[in-house]
Amino acid sequence: MSEAPVKDDTIVPHPDVPPYGRTNPITGPPFDLYENEYVDLVYHAKAQILNRSIQDIGMGKYQWGLFVVAGFGWFADSAWPSMSGLILTPAVNEFQFNGPFLSLASNIGLFFGGLIWGLGCDIWGRRWSFNLTLLIAGIFGVVAGGSPSFVALAVFMSFVSIGVGGNMPVDAAVFLDFVPGSHQYLLTILSIWWCLGQLLASLIAWPLIAGYSCSSSADCDRSDNMGWRYLLFVLGGLTLFLWGIRFFVFNLLESPRFLSGIGKDAEAVDVIRKLAECNGKPNPLTVEELEAPGKIRGRDVFGSTGRRRILSEGSGFAIDHIRALFATPKMAWSTSLLIVVWGVIGLASTLYNNFLPYILTTRGVTFGDGSLYITYRNQVILSAVGIPAALLAGWAVEVPYVGRKGTLAIAAGLTGTFLFASTTSRTSNELLGWNCGYALFSNIMYGVLYAISSEIFPAIHRGTGNCLTSTAKGVFGIMAPIIALYANLSTAVPVYVAGSLLLFAGFVVLLLPYEPRGKVSI
Repeated sequence: MSEAPVKDDTIVPHPDVPPYGRTNPITGPPFDLYENEYVDLVYHAKAQILNRSIQDIGMGKYQWGLFVVAGFGWFADSAWPSMSGLILTPAVNEFQFNGPFLSLASNIGLFFGGLIWGLGCDIWGRRWSFNLTLLIAGIFGVVAGGSPSFVALAVFMSFVSIGVGGNMPVDAAVFLDFVPGSHQYLLTILSIWWCLGQLLASLIAWPLIAGYSCSSSADCDRSDNMGWRYLLFVLGGLTLFLWGIRFFVFNLLESPRFLSGIGKDAEAVDVIRKLAECNGKPNPLTVEELEAPGKIRGRDVFGSTGRRRILSEGSGFAIDHIRALFATPKMAWSTSLLIVVWGVIGLASTLYNNFLPYILTTRGVTFGDGSLYITYRNQVILSAVGIPAALLAGWAVEVPYVGRKGTLAIAAGLTGTFLFASTTSRTSNELLGWNCGYALFSNIMYGVLYAISSEIFPAIHRGTGNCLTSTAKGVFGIMAPIIALYANLSTAVPVYVAGSLLLFAGFVVLLLPYEPRGKVSI
């Protein structure tokens, strides 16, 4: 029989501080998201102690630096997947292939990237994954610019996506591991980098593709069609530059929750010490304090066999992390719903976003203004709309009675509604106007979606949880170009499908059993 949970009254909250940290002036006391429901009582108690320590240190120099370098991952996750759409028209003109196959290759890479790096960061730690993803994306991005054929382009873009696919699962986990509970809303605002990635990619694409591309597939030689290659060279070089800042300038500390979870309490305390020094604060934690919960329950970090234990189950293999996310009916329901939401939104957004420049061009021809210049000008406008969306999302998730779930549900519903409305367009400007509404709410939707998943998953399994959701997004993202192969992109059918899926996703969000607003993640 399993040991019945025993309430631990010896773990005393910090004096004059609500359970695990200072009061958030917006949301009130930052209570623990899982309260007393988490299955591993020792890890839960240690996570509470680490939360208190990070809250005592406060938001400082290290976290703001992390906000920037983690934002590079959001930037890459937005800029590179949009490449399939931005380079689609000129690449098709040069290589004369069926367009959706390029998106298919990229989404296959995103699928494997999320799988490898998401699981990996819970097994071998955050630092390796954090530092390698941008390097891989940058190298293969530059190489893709020299592609001699469509097959080469598809292969190189899939390798770019393997690197890119790890950014969101890893970077969200890294940021949340160090931010004080009172500032968790910043994880939503971090999506401003996602919007900047869209905007910069579109700004670079506008003059390059409009000025250095064939007007049609007739007699389209490489020398007359260098715009999309220049775009890949520039973005690949920029990605390598951002990786250099991460690797050579910013010293990423390993996650203290990860270290404590695998029994390295002394190393976790050392990380807290370094964090305090960087922020100019005294170290609020000792090794004895962090080890206390395990000793109180008569459980060391090593089992009776002498094998290192990870949490209470013991094993660093991915299956243990996955099983832990379904440990109770409530956790299983939450994890399953998040996977569904990510999959549905991934299918809807990929189906629309990856072919948006193509749709704008084909509809523009119908409206009489389908030039590449107009197409990419409109793409820049749509990308710029996303910038205020991130700030609006960061405010909305802290609104009482709305929170993360309400903001995500409303944003998903309005995103789908604007897609339906876009089918009524009779001019290019009308289509642009409806798409501006779509861009605003879809960026709010994604900003909250990336945050709520990481906030709900426990830190010791956060990479794996983000991996499962990212993998669902990848699987359904792979389905999007397959659907496009058999759908007529010049009709409104893909738009209707995408809009309906987003409305459904908004409903599913409301069924989530956890609301992170005003609660501290563990």
